[in-house]
Amino acid sequence: MSRASWLDRCMLINCSLAKRRTNSAPSVRHSTILAIGMMVAFTVPHSQALAQTTVPAGTAESQLQLLQPPGPGQSAPPITVTLQDALERARKNDPGYLSAVSDAKSAHEDSVQARAALLPSVNASVQYLGTQGNGGLIPDGRYVTNDGVHVYRAWGVFHQDLSPGTFMATGLKKARAAEALAKAKAEIARRGLTVTVSKDFYALVVAQRKYATAQQAIEQAKHFLDITQASEREGESPHSDTVQAEIQYRLQAQAFDEAKLMMEDARLILAVILFPTLNENFSVVDDLDSAQALPAFAEVQTMAEKENPDLRVAIETARESDLDVRAAKTAFFPTLVVDTDYGIEANCFSLRCPRAGFREVGPVPNLGYFVTAALTIPVWDWGTLRSKLHQAEYKQQTAKATLSLEQRLRISELYAAYNEATVARTTVDASRHTAELAAEGLRLINLRYVGGASGVLDVVHAQDALLSSRNAYIDAQARYRAALATLQTLTGSF
Repeated sequence: MSRASWLDRCMLINCSLAKRRTNSAPSVRHSTILAIGMMVAFTVPHSQALAQTTVPAGTAESQLQLLQPPGPGQSAPPITVTLQDALERARKNDPGYLSAVSDAKSAHEDSVQARAALLPSVNASVQYLGTQGNGGLIPDGRYVTNDGVHVYRAWGVFHQDLSPGTFMATGLKKARAAEALAKAKAEIARRGLTVTVSKDFYALVVAQRKYATAQQAIEQAKHFLDITQASEREGESPHSDTVQAEIQYRLQAQAFDEAKLMMEDARLILAVILFPTLNENFSVVDDLDSAQALPAFAEVQTMAEKENPDLRVAIETARESDLDVRAAKTAFFPTLVVDTDYGIEANCFSLRCPRAGFREVGPVPNLGYFVTAALTIPVWDWGTLRSKLHQAEYKQQTAKATLSLEQRLRISELYAAYNEATVARTTVDASRHTAELAAEGLRLINLRYVGGASGVLDVVHAQDALLSSRNAYIDAQARYRAALATLQTLTGSF
């Protein structure tokens, strides 16, 4: 088929999708995937020729490439992914989590810099000062600040800030509070990503289980249809039973297609999170049946008091506001800065040489030191320092109120999350028993129908009950896993 005919057919598919969008959302979605697949299948064989004719040399690497996952004809084996593997892969690719980790690392460097700012610093400088002379009339040239036409400086400077903030280490304490705050936010991002990945991971597991359940349901419906058709041929059952069995079979076939589509969508969503390039060639490990037990509430409460990052954020924010108030108060006190310079400032670059203004004395030592101590006393600033103090106090009041609210919210969230996990755990046990009863009920109803003691509607209802109960059991297991992940955002891993 020519390229033009392929494009025409794809455009016809898109037009038909636009007309049917309001009538059948699932079918439109499935047809859209089919149309995209046809376009990709047409585009890939021609990509090399198009690249040779349209892409200039040196720009191929900057072009966006849509990488297809390995297909059935390729030999690459699928990657087996456990939940822990999925979490590790997501942490390497998620920009939100990587940004939070980067902020925490940057805050640590701020803390290192704040600590260094409290310690004395030593710098070295070398300068040459050339001054315009006066024709030899006076030896020190036209600038009275220099004692000669040529001046050389080679100094080592020892600097120490002796302000109240230095003695109280306010800057260092604030930097460490900011570092703790950034680490708490990174932990929040990590736990939030864990919840997201867990939900998407088990969404695929659930979709696969429901796909298998739908496959079993369609096989059961087909088997029952065969039974009714055989009974009708032998004159043992009316044609209405065959019609009802065929309706049930067709409904199960539609449910099977929907389950397959949901599984494909869940796989795509998880693939986007796990891999830097889109790759569907992987399989997930189904461990829904091996969920961990729920700890006692007293243990959970103790862990939440120690390992709650949201509460840690509020605490460190309040701590930062207290330090801001302290810094604003210390700004009213005098500051003392001491600089000690050791080196040379002479008319020649050597340890001994004659002074330009006193050549009759002969060479004198150049190496020496001088100390500069500057005491700064705030006298009048039109209320700027007092205004900054008021600003810090306003933020302190807000931070304290936020901390109090966070404490109440975290307690209420802990109770709610634990209750949700408890109910989900109970629902798992109850729904498992219900599914077992539904399977036994379908078996008995089939026997009764073959014996003529039950009608076709009884069999249909039993099939529906088995399908819904199995799906409910799968949903209950996924709900319990999600509840555990949510509870661990408050307590940490247990």
